Amino acid sequence: MESPRGDAEDEFRAFVAASGPRLLKLAVLVCGDRGDAEDLLQDGLERVWLRWSRLREQEPEAYARRTIVNRATSRWRSPWHSRRSGEDVEPSQGADDFGRADDRELVLAALRRLPPRMRAVIVLRFWLGYTESETAAQLGGSVGSVKSQASRGLRRLRADLKTSTGVADA
Repeated sequence: MESPRGDAEDEFRAFVAASGPRLLKLAVLVCGDRGDAEDLLQDGLERVWLRWSRLREQEPEAYARRTIVNRATSRWRSPWHSRRSGEDVEPSQGADDFGRADDRELVLAALRRLPPRMRAVIVLRFWLGYTESETAAQLGGSVGSVKSQASRGLRRLRADLKTSTGVADA
């Protein structure tokens, strides 16, 4: 007979197997660096495990997402954080065809150049499809802040992509 701790460990392992790839993608998009993203994911999963007895019946993935986003924002605010925004990181391309891979590369590079909080808003709203209120809840801010960050972020992305691609205003 399994111990209760063994059942919890099995459930947590199943949660990590199912949610881990999505959470890692979120972490990479939010922080812009694969190594930092893996650290954020590990930290988030650690925090989920410490609260697993309570979270297992709720939404552990939502808790992990919020933890990852909050930790990424905290690292950005930290006076000890002297890393760049990840411009030198090569994103993985997966099974994209060459044209889409080039477009994706440009978008990810432009995204990495956004400030972390703005990047988090853009990723949550437009990459993961959260509503404004869901994004605000994930980031612990207001809907108005999400709207303004999204607006400014999209404007900066458009300008950056126009510059990167050499496309003139029509």
